[in-house]
Amino acid sequence: MKFRVLLALLLALCIGVAASASEPKVEPKASVPDYLQQISVTIKSGDIQGSGTLVTRKIGDDTVTFVWTAGHVVDDLRTVRKVITADGQTRVLVEFRDPQIVQELHQNGRRVGETKLDCKVIKYSDADYGEDLVVLMVRRINAYPIATCAKFHKDINYIPPIGVDLSHCGSLLGQFGANSYTTGVLSQTGRMLDMKGANVKVFDQVTAVAFPGSSGGGMYLKDDGVYIGMLTQGVQRLQGFNFIVPIRRIHQWATDAKIGWAIDPALPMPSMSEIEKIPVEDQGVMPSGLPASDRGGEPPPARFDFDSVRNWVDLFLKK
Repeated sequence: MKFRVLLALLLALCIGVAASASEPKVEPKASVPDYLQQISVTIKSGDIQGSGTLVTRKIGDDTVTFVWTAGHVVDDLRTVRKVITADGQTRVLVEFRDPQIVQELHQNGRRVGETKLDCKVIKYSDADYGEDLVVLMVRRINAYPIATCAKFHKDINYIPPIGVDLSHCGSLLGQFGANSYTTGVLSQTGRMLDMKGANVKVFDQVTAVAFPGSSGGGMYLKDDGVYIGMLTQGVQRLQGFNFIVPIRRIHQWATDAKIGWAIDPALPMPSMSEIEKIPVEDQGVMPSGLPASDRGGEPPPARFDFDSVRNWVDLFLKK
C-alpha cells in the first residue's frame, strides 16, 4: 500500500516537471516607465519637433499604428489650395505633408540607434479655434505589435482628483530629450484659457516637468500608466506650471469626429479604405472660423498669440 502511494507521488511529480518544462516562459510585466517608453515617440514636423503617443489596432490580419499628438505640432505641414470641382465650383482643399515619428533604441543602458517612420495626418483639429488635437497613421503596416498601445481612461467624464500622482513621457527639447520620463501631480482642474476669437477651452493643470518639444506627449496616472490627458501648454519660465488637454475633452472630440476607435479598443475598427475617406478637418470651415469661401483659400492666421491675453503663458512650441 505504502509502495503504491509513493509510486503515485513520484509519477505526479514527474508529470508536473514535464508540464512546466513544456510551458512557455512568462516574461516579467514591464514597469510603467518602461511601458511609457514603448508607446512614446518624437514627432518631426518640418523644423518643429514634438511628442506623440502610439495606439495600435488590428485591421484584418494586419496591425496599424496611430499616433496622438497636438495639432500645433503639425501646423507647419498644412497647406491650402483652390481646386475646381467637376461642376465648375471652386472649393478649398486642405492637405498635409507627412510628419515623421522617431523612436530611440536603447540596450544595456546605452542609446544604440533609432527608428524613423512616415505618417499620414488622419484627423486634425486647429489649435486656435479647435481642440489642438491630431491623429496620425503610421504608413508602414505591422510597424508595431498590438501590445504597443496606450491605455486611455475609459470614463468619458473623468476628472482627476487634485494631488493624484502623474507621469509624463515626452521629447523634452525635441529629439535631444526623446522619451524623457518625468513625474508630478494634478494641481488643478478646469482652468479656462482664451484661445482666439470666442474660443475658450478647459485645461487641467499639472506639475510634471516639461519643456519645448513636450507638446503632444501623454500625461498618465503614475500607478498604472492610464492616459488621462495630453500636454500642450505651459509657462516656459516657470517649471511645474503646465496644462493638459483633459481626457474628457479628447473623448468628446473623438466622438464628434467619429474616431472613437482611436481611444476605445472595444469599438469596431473601420477598414483602411474607410479611414482614407475620413475628412482631415471640418469640411467647409477654415481654422479662422470663417467659411472657406470667405477666406479665399488663404492660410490661417498666425496661431497662439497668448501674450495679448496672458503674458505669462508661453507655448512649448515657441523657441
